[in-house]
Amino acid sequence: MTQKRTGDVPPMGWNSWNTFYDKYDAGLIMEMADTMVERGYLDCGYQYLVLDDCWLEMERDAQGKLVPSREKFPEGIGPVIDHVHRKGLKFGIYECCGVRTCAGYPGSFEHEMSDAATFASWGVDYLKYDNCHRPSSQGSELLYRRMSFALRSTGRDILLAACQWGTEEVGTWIRSTGAHTYRSTIDIRDRWDSISSITKERLDHLSDGGPGCFNDMDMLVVGMNGSGSNPETSAEGCTPDEYQTHFALWAMLNSPLMIGCDLRKADEGTRALLQNRDLIAINQDREGRTCYKLTCTCSPTAFTLVRPLSGGDYAVGIFNFGEKPCMAGLPFWDMGISAASAEGLHFHDCLTHQDMGVYKESFSAQIPGHGCRVYRVGAFTR
Repeated sequence: MTQKRTGDVPPMGWNSWNTFYDKYDAGLIMEMADTMVERGYLDCGYQYLVLDDCWLEMERDAQGKLVPSREKFPEGIGPVIDHVHRKGLKFGIYECCGVRTCAGYPGSFEHEMSDAATFASWGVDYLKYDNCHRPSSQGSELLYRRMSFALRSTGRDILLAACQWGTEEVGTWIRSTGAHTYRSTIDIRDRWDSISSITKERLDHLSDGGPGCFNDMDMLVVGMNGSGSNPETSAEGCTPDEYQTHFALWAMLNSPLMIGCDLRKADEGTRALLQNRDLIAINQDREGRTCYKLTCTCSPTAFTLVRPLSGGDYAVGIFNFGEKPCMAGLPFWDMGISAASAEGLHFHDCLTHQDMGVYKESFSAQIPGHGCRVYRVGAFTR
């Protein structure tokens, strides 16, 4: 089997920001790497461990180099990166295209080549590159182009995750910069209205993103359950149905799957959802195609997303953004299947992992409020 290249599929991993904010150190990061491996996340495809903002000293050194926090990393950042790599994981780090990061630490503006060389020498595999504190006269397109050039010049394969927030019509130019993913929305919060708002915005841009440069709907809040020390992302939490819908939407819509909860405290329900191989397979499908959206005429709060998959199958996700349960259906005619044909569709439930059998002409299901059902379907000729 041909090995996947960086950017062929959406990246999967874990990021420190949502739960820990600035409250982490070398020991915690290495413990999280251990957890990712020991509890099966690496086996499911989560390969990047990403250190977000607040890892730096407040100023560069006399040579203009970035300096990892001496308090957080008393032995330097090298031993942490080495530990991550020994576990079979890839290491990611954070910087910003402005003069300062979002939390006020040194940014990479006018230091792109030097910082890229530093990251490569440390063994960094992934750079989350934010959009704060850039000069008001400077658009972000050139700055992302600069960092991409700098990373490519190092000769090391480093994934560039452009955290651009969806401004400046980023979807029209970001692919040309060389970035592998791009943030297309505002920051997520651990609450249903944030998840639904981000989704509704992206439903108007279903054709954006794909292999080489995926649309990033921000990190997952699955499993946070209202906890965490980050004042920007922490909120009251979501119900199990809402977290399931969140994960299913990110899988269907080709978003990177970057976990934000404390994996050491994840309960069995959280772990089962984050390690749902049927949903992960949709997200990681090698063709990387986008969905099309169908309205549900029987319920104004429901909609269906249909996505072609490699090998001839389709992913079908039925979502209910209403408060109350509803019966939602999918007429196969809307997928291009004539009602007069002998074609049926074989349904596999991606949430229960059960074989649903073959249906002709249409399929319907009861969808809980803020809930979903997701199926992998294939043609079946009688």
